[in-house]
Amino acid sequence: MSPDTYKIPQSVLVVIYTPSGQVLLIRRVDFGTWQSVTGSKDHPSEDWHETARREVLEETGIDALHPQCQLQDWQLENVYDIYPAWRWRYEPHVSRNTERVFGLRVPEKTPVSLSPEEHTEWQWRHWREAADHCFSPSNAEAILMLPRFANLIEP
Repeated sequence: MSPDTYKIPQSVLVVIYTPSGQVLLIRRVDFGTWQSVTGSKDHPSEDWHETARREVLEETGIDALHPQCQLQDWQLENVYDIYPAWRWRYEPHVSRNTERVFGLRVPEKTPVSLSPEEHTEWQWRHWREAADHCFSPSNAEAILMLPRFANLIEP
């Protein structure tokens, strides 16, 4: 890979949820695991909010800037070792990634349109169940923090 094509070790994790506490999970094409929206910055100066908005739109077709949606930077960052299976995507000396966590509140029954190159299917699950289905520990942790950041309407 050339230096221009390496991934930037700064990414977002966006937990998409409804007022009733349903969380959107999407299944990865490459490993078949369930997750929230994730993705790296396109360039080092890209703003965290822009990265989150772009990744949500690319992966789900949801416009985070729609007036009925609320994108919130949770001001949390996870720093973790990049999984060996994905390390080739980064410059040779890079082994850790910084992940910024966001929440995106969307209306109930928001339509989802997946990017078929990245994801094969989607599902809405109650936030507690969604956390159990995530492959990534940081993703599960973020979902479990949802009540702290969102005013959920639980039955």
